[in-house]
Amino acid sequence: RIHEEGKETIPERPYLFENDVEICLIDGSCKSPVERFWNGNSTLYILQKAGRNEGGDSVEESKPDDALNGSELLPKEIMGPAALSVRRAKQLLSLYAMVQNPHMTHWKISEAAVLPPLWIRCDGSDPQHTYWLGAEPLRAGNKTTGINFYVVTCDGPTSDKSCFANLEELQVAHKVKHHSSVVATKGFAQYELIRGAAMEDTIVDSGSNISIDITWNSVDKILQAPPLVSAATLNITLESGDPRSPVFQLYRELQFLLALAEGLKTGVTEWPEPLESESAFVLVQEFLTDLKKKLDGDCISGSKNETENIKCDSAALDSSIKSIFTERGDLDFAEQLWCKMRILHCFSEGVSSYQELVDCFTLIIKSLGHGEIQPWIHQGSSSLLSKLIQQSYHGRVEAVSLTGITPIQMLLEIGLDKMKKDYVSFFIGQELTTLTYLDYFISTSVDLQEQVHRVQKLHHMLEIMVSCTVLLQFKHENLFPLTQTCLKYYKENPLNEKHVFQLPVRPALVKKFYQNDHPEIWKVDISSGHGQKEVKTTWQVSTSPPVEHMTANSTGLLSDSTLNGSNEDRMYFVTVTECSQVHFT
Repeated sequence: RIHEEGKETIPERPYLFENDVEICLIDGSCKSPVERFWNGNSTLYILQKAGRNEGGDSVEESKPDDALNGSELLPKEIMGPAALSVRRAKQLLSLYAMVQNPHMTHWKISEAAVLPPLWIRCDGSDPQHTYWLGAEPLRAGNKTTGINFYVVTCDGPTSDKSCFANLEELQVAHKVKHHSSVVATKGFAQYELIRGAAMEDTIVDSGSNISIDITWNSVDKILQAPPLVSAATLNITLESGDPRSPVFQLYRELQFLLALAEGLKTGVTEWPEPLESESAFVLVQEFLTDLKKKLDGDCISGSKNETENIKCDSAALDSSIKSIFTERGDLDFAEQLWCKMRILHCFSEGVSSYQELVDCFTLIIKSLGHGEIQPWIHQGSSSLLSKLIQQSYHGRVEAVSLTGITPIQMLLEIGLDKMKKDYVSFFIGQELTTLTYLDYFISTSVDLQEQVHRVQKLHHMLEIMVSCTVLLQFKHENLFPLTQTCLKYYKENPLNEKHVFQLPVRPALVKKFYQNDHPEIWKVDISSGHGQKEVKTTWQVSTSPPVEHMTANSTGLLSDSTLNGSNEDRMYFVTVTECSQVHFT
């Protein structure tokens, strides 16, 4: 029944079966809980022990058609493991297999459907410590010809490598079990690079992570170091806003922009507490006075010294990054105003109230209207202030009512213009893309809120490029394809700082960051047969529990002091996945 309903749409909530089992159908949009040891069909059943919902009512009191919150598919430590006994799991696996077997005619199923694979959480209480049982139908067209059965066992954590399996013994055991004379081996290793990079203080890895997945054929021994001829993929997850990032000041600038956008949307803007320092109004007044003194009838911009004065303190930028990201030296009048009025933690000045914002723009518009200044601005700006400046060239400036959200919108517009040019300057200057590919991100044909959202995407991409340059010492040949990957993703998807961006690389490029480290995951696949007759045995070690519901069973074993020791006594979980086949024809 769940299979039939899932043809239309994947059910959001698990179903109850015989009062003690939850059944959930998941697809590729969900993170698979068995992805570490099985990479088959993206649509599958997950069966687990029915627990208690958040309201405290037991699942057993629900009707079979009642559904549970989708998040309850993953176990909660406070509820204990959402796992079934191995005996119960085997019963359910047998039922599943019998329904799929065309020779079980007493079921009186006229046309049995080929069901998605099924995986059952087990509590590991048996002598083998079984934590998953799985079944995957073998198909020939619309018929089921057999089933692959999987058993996943796990022990640990342990630092005693003497208890690790021997590769030759694993190969012999596989040959005996599957009556095969020839086996193939494939290795996999995953290393975290963010901790081993030369500048590890640049990023806090709470929400950021850079790791590398390496695969190779013909494994020589357990825990073999990956050969340089391996295939490797870099995995990059980066959250913006770390105070130690070289572009943190630009991030703070973006936060002020977001605050203005929120104020524009809600009508409420939170202003900082006034500080005992020069106000934005005084800074703007001094800026305009200086322009008046230098007015000689030609359109001018501020001097080099003026531009330097409004920059963020360059000492805040790491010396290694100055060569690829520096504040632009061609800031026009509107952009320099933004730098006077923005609020950053590295400045004690900035607009501190709505009234001060109104006063600043009143002063600026008055100076424009009286012809006291004739500032220079970049072409292509669509902000209201830019239009007023262009009008001032012809001696006429229209009246602007500085009420309501107008002053906030004016400041937001000039901030957007400035920050767009900052990002474009970086990506074009580093030859990572062309203006055509950036057009989507800097377009003014969408409303201001969407423009701000797209600027956030640009900033996230900038953080990724800068981090890879600083942490991994990437050059243009690596940054260019990574930029294309990010651009493609963000043209099609909303901002998502938890997304994993992947980049194929040569292991030699980053070997120095992991060669003296131990892998987070290391595994070997031993396989024989071909096509649907292929069977596989996987032996794996990992520094984190490979099974979510194992954590609650291992209280006391998973403490930080145990898992986060030195590399010399690195603790590993040992997981073995074995496969067997049953053919119906």
